Amino acid sequence: MAFAALFPGQGSQTVGMLADFETEYPDIKETFNEASDALGYDLWVLAQEGPAEQLSLTEITQPLMLTAGVALYRAWSQANGQSASYMAGHSLGEYTALTAAGSLELADAVRLVRARGQFMQDAVPQGTGAMAAVIGLDDDKIEAVCTQVATETGLVIEAVNYNAPGQLVIAGHADAVEASLPVLKEVGAKRALPLPVSAPFHCALMKPAADRLQEKLDVIDVKEPSVPVIQNVSIQPESDVSVIREQLIKQTFSPVRWTQTVRSFEGLDVQTAAEFGPGAVLCGLAKRIQTDTQHFPLGTHELFTKALQEING
Repeated sequence: MAFAALFPGQGSQTVGMLADFETEYPDIKETFNEASDALGYDLWVLAQEGPAEQLSLTEITQPLMLTAGVALYRAWSQANGQSASYMAGHSLGEYTALTAAGSLELADAVRLVRARGQFMQDAVPQGTGAMAAVIGLDDDKIEAVCTQVATETGLVIEAVNYNAPGQLVIAGHADAVEASLPVLKEVGAKRALPLPVSAPFHCALMKPAADRLQEKLDVIDVKEPSVPVIQNVSIQPESDVSVIREQLIKQTFSPVRWTQTVRSFEGLDVQTAAEFGPGAVLCGLAKRIQTDTQHFPLGTHELFTKALQEING
């Protein structure tokens, strides 16, 4: 039976995250110190004291969430938690997975995702792009509406986050996203509502960000991961460095196919997975994907200890 380590993307960060780990698991604070040295500011103090508005800035959220995920994975290893057979991450979480697997050095990774956040923010002028969550509608119907609105308006609108059955996120030009919302409701969506985000992530409008990110990634050493990482683009456990590099860039403007990622566990004999990050977003999505895999959140000391006992037996 295989065990999968999963790493969340943006959105799970909270002021005071991981504070209850500090005493028993020194690897947590040490990992934050290592990231802070690379970034030039104290990431642990920021995580503990906020303010929340600052933690939500993309260029801060990305290195913060990456560091938290790597810190938890190191603590898990320190506690002799079960070794991962596979790793996967949702959007930004893919970078966390590659760092936890030793493919990227932590210092390189936090600087890279800080730049990724800046580039994604800069790619589209404020207010020009938008994202919206669509609840209770089949993926193919959402895709059809996106195609229809794109054809009618000449603007970009795409399905970008396949989070779970009946839970999909669209992104593109703000006018196109706005025009799609009543159409989506007409064809049966229970809800179609704008999301409070600063940029339209994972759609074609992010290609300028991908080009700038390519320049940063080209000068970073990428090693073969010690654990195969299931990448967002291919939904395959990749270990070839050239493929990893190529797909990290494509991921910037390609959809996050999380539903397909979790379903791929069945073919890999993954029966247990744990979410290495604050919150339990990925565990919640897994329940909706109806996988037979058991998912354990690890975001508090209590949950972490419980998962260690249950997974290690």
